[in-house]
Order: sequence, then structure tokens, then C-alpha cells
Amino acid sequence: MPGNNRIVLSSDHTAIALRQAVAAHVAARGWEAVDIGPVTPESTHYPMHGEAAARRVASGDCRFGIILCGTGQGIMMAANKVKGIRCGVCADAYSARMIRQHNDANMLALGARVQGEGLALDIVDAFLSAPFEGGRHVARVAMIGEMER
Repeated sequence: MPGNNRIVLSSDHTAIALRQAVAAHVAARGWEAVDIGPVTPESTHYPMHGEAAARRVASGDCRFGIILCGTGQGIMMAANKVKGIRCGVCADAYSARMIRQHNDANMLALGARVQGEGLALDIVDAFLSAPFEGGRHVARVAMIGEMER
């Protein structure tokens, strides 16, 4: 893997087990998994976990981020508030490939209450294996960046 091979992972309390499975999965594929928690099942707030992971990606400390909550929606919304983050919720491998190839997504959100482990790992693999295609998509991704300014 060229360059930074670090992936930050975070979740709320509903997705700890799936997050840990994803962390082990990406580590087994040669990525450095930076799991920033939480580790205990007490109720916690997904916005703070989405933001914390997004800041690691936006700073360049980690190349990608994988974040999880019950549906993936709330934590994705929080992550996307951080400048430079392009995060999408994916419920299938095709969408995960497309957000990398066409949108140059740097974060993936998953829903632990709506996806089983096998499907989640397939989605992660599709996301991580798909390169940004560039070409006509460069201008579109730049337009998204301009909206942040």
C-alpha cells in the first residue's frame, strides 16, 4: 500500500463488537488499525466518536476512517462536518466501491444494527480495494471541497 496505511476506527456503544471485528479484519490485510474506541458498553454519543475519527483522517494521521453506529447515518453526518471529510454510509459492496472510485471518499460508515459481520467485511474490502478513478470525477470532488470554503 503506497503511503499512509493507517485506518482509524471508532463507533458508539452499539457497534463495539462489529468495530473490533473490522479492526482485526483490516489488520489481517496489512493495514494498521488505529482503534480509538470506545471499549465499554455504556451509552455514549456518536457525534463525538465520528468527529474524533474524522479529525485523524483530515489531519493526515490516518489515510482512511471506518466509523460505526446503529445505522451508520448519525456518525456519518458528524464526520462530514469536519473539513476535508467525504464519508458515506454503505449497505452493499457496490456502493462502497463507487464512493471510492467516483467520490474519493476517505471515510466509510457502517450500521451495526442493520448489517451482519460478513456483509460489513465485504463492504470494507470493496471500499479499501477501490482506487479513486480521477478523470471526470476530479472536478466533482473539487466542487464538494469548494462548498466547505
